[in-house]
Parts: sequence; structure tokens; C-alpha cells
Amino acid sequence: MEIGFLGLGIMGKAMAINLLRHGFKLTVWNRTLSKCDELVEHGASVGETPAAVVKKCKYTIAMLSDPSAALSVVFDKDGVLEQINGKGYIDMSTVDAETSIKISEAIKEKGGNFLEAPVSGSKKPAEDGQLVILAAGDKAFYEEALPAFDVLGKKSFFLGEVGNGAKMKLVVNMVMGSMMNAFSEGLTLAEKSGLNAGTLLDVLDLGAISNAMFKLKGPSMLKNSYAPAFPLKHQQKDMRLALALGDENAVPMPVAAAANEAFKKARSLGLGDLDFSAVHETLK
Repeated sequence: MEIGFLGLGIMGKAMAINLLRHGFKLTVWNRTLSKCDELVEHGASVGETPAAVVKKCKYTIAMLSDPSAALSVVFDKDGVLEQINGKGYIDMSTVDAETSIKISEAIKEKGGNFLEAPVSGSKKPAEDGQLVILAAGDKAFYEEALPAFDVLGKKSFFLGEVGNGAKMKLVVNMVMGSMMNAFSEGLTLAEKSGLNAGTLLDVLDLGAISNAMFKLKGPSMLKNSYAPAFPLKHQQKDMRLALALGDENAVPMPVAAAANEAFKKARSLGLGDLDFSAVHETLK
């Protein structure tokens, strides 16, 4: 069975290569088609447009940067809707629930099947097939897609109706972004207080708040190294969408709001394309 894959950024490329390595046959597309070259070296075919990919494949996965890109790929000329009748579409992008529902309704109206399936995890988990998949939508289609999800992730959750996956992902990334800001403040406070920040990492790793993010990001942050595993501009986008979800549900989110301001400051300093841990630079 041939699967389509739209969007070959940091995450999409890693996920697509992982599928190819596990024997899946892929046809890929990216807005900048030259980014497909590496996938061709791994055995993929290239579709000239999203519509061409969907037409060729039983179902198609999309991993796009933001709501605008997710909508464009579906609704624009030569987009997904033109060939979706009788096919399946899985949007693994991180978007708001409203965007996901709009895409779902349009695809179902055209006779297609839809899943939203945003993922928790960044570049390394994507490369290693260790993502957490937060799916919602058509349950039968979810079960059909499980072989691919089992390659892409260490665990898949089915969360019911479309919108729930998007909301869960925004909550997860809101917590992550808030934690990263607290972590950055802690590292800076330790250094300014005359403490060894490396020792702080060791202490944190042995305590109740030990976690993979601190362990992975801490050493590179101390070296001012921010190679993008998850770009800061995308983290700030997710904070913004999470705060909008808070507004919708009348949930006060002062910690997340402050974290969002820090990420916005980092973007204003030209750090948007670096890893989201580069928010640490705003404290210097």
C-alpha cells in the first residue's frame, strides 16, 4: 500500500524517512520540491501537487507548520480536496481545533475520511519512531492507520471526535513551553548566584522533577547551542493557540501567558528559527 506524505520540514522529513526504512512505499510532496530529493534517495516517489499525491495513494499524511499551511494544502488549487473522494487524509500538524474541524468537514463532504493526529515529540523522537500520537476522528480509519502509527510512535491515543487531538496537543505544548521558561530562569538564577549550573542539572535529574526535556536541553543551553529540534517560532505559535483555547473556556493561564511573552521577545530578537530552548537567551 502506498502512502502519501505532505510536508518535509524538520519533523516531516524524519517521519517520512522512518516510514521508508520500515518498508512503507511513499509518494511525497513539499512546497519547495527540492526538499524531496533526500526522500527520493531513500526510495520515495514525488508528487507535483498535493492533489497528485492524494490521487495516487490510499491515504495521505500531512505534517505542516501552522494552521495557514494546513488550510492552504487542503483548499488551494491542486489541493487535497480535488482528489480526496474515496481516500483518507491524516493531518499530523499542530493546529487549533477550529482549523482541524474545518478541514475534517470539507474532506467528509467530498467523500473522504479524516483523522487529526498531532504528535508530541521533536526531531529525535521523530527519527527514532518514539512520538506520541494524539488521534481523533474516524475510528475505523484510525485502526487502518495503526501500522503506520506504530512505526512513527511509541504510543497512539484515540481521543474521540475531531478537535480533541488538537486541543490535547496544545495543552501538552503549553505545559512544555511554560516549563522551558521556568527551567531557563533557574539556570540563569543559578549562574548569577555564583552556583554551577551544571551541578543544578545533576540535582534536578535526581529529584522529583527530573524529566527528559531538562536532561536533553540543559547541556546544550549551557553551551548557548540551539540547533532546532523544535523551532521557537512554532512553540510560540502553539502557546498563542493554547491561550486562545484558554480564553474560549474561561481558564485563567497567567503562567502560560508570561511564557508566551518570553517566546515573543525571543522571536523579536531573531531567534525564531532556533530551537525553542533559545528562549534562554532572553534572560541574558
